[in-house]
Formats: sequence, C-alpha cells, structure tokens
Amino acid sequence: MDLNTLQNWVRNAMAPKYDGLSHCKLALVFAVLMDLLAVVSLLLGVFAPLEIQGRDFGDLLVYSGALLVLLSMVGWVMWYSGNIEGLTSRKELGTVGGAVDRLARSLSRRIRLPRTHSNPT
Repeated sequence: MDLNTLQNWVRNAMAPKYDGLSHCKLALVFAVLMDLLAVVSLLLGVFAPLEIQGRDFGDLLVYSGALLVLLSMVGWVMWYSGNIEGLTSRKELGTVGGAVDRLARSLSRRIRLPRTHSNPT
C-alpha cells in the first residue's frame, strides 16, 4: 500500500457521504407538502363552486393557497441553504454578516445532522 492509496482511503473514510437529497430532508418534505397543498387549495378556490348557506368560500381557499406558497418558499430557502457547503472558512466569519452566516449554518447543521438518543444504562 503506497502513500497515495493510504491518503485517499483516509480522505474517503473521514469525509461524510451525502447522496442526493440527504441534506435537510425535513425542509424538503415541508416545501413539497406546502406546494401540493397550495396547488390543491388554489385550484379548488378558483374552479370549485364552494357556496355554503349562500356564502362563497372560494376566496378563502385562494388566499390560503397564496399563504401556503409563501410558506413553501420558506421551506425551499431552508432546504437550499442547508445544502450549501464550504463557501467560507471560519477565519472569514468575523463580521456582522459572519454572525448571520454562523447562525444560519448552525441552524442548518441542527436540522441536517441525525439525532441519536442515548439510553441511560
């Protein structure tokens, strides 16, 4: 075993392996679910005759669908920001903008990293 092979083995063993959509699955599921609910709400509000005791509820569904789209955008931004890696080093994170970056990265890591439950035995 030569030095290059050993270095490659150590690099591959130490690097976390992320396949496809493994980052921030919860944010992705939230965003897709909000998109689906928004589309259903908008379509029902526009095309379905929703009158109950003479009151039209189509507007309510249209406005609810718009709010669900907004919530979906929040989910997509969380998912996208959770998948960004390696843009800046820790030395560059010393400014006020760096504080926001640190906060976003720590939140992203909390969502992304799996939680383990320890048994007190």
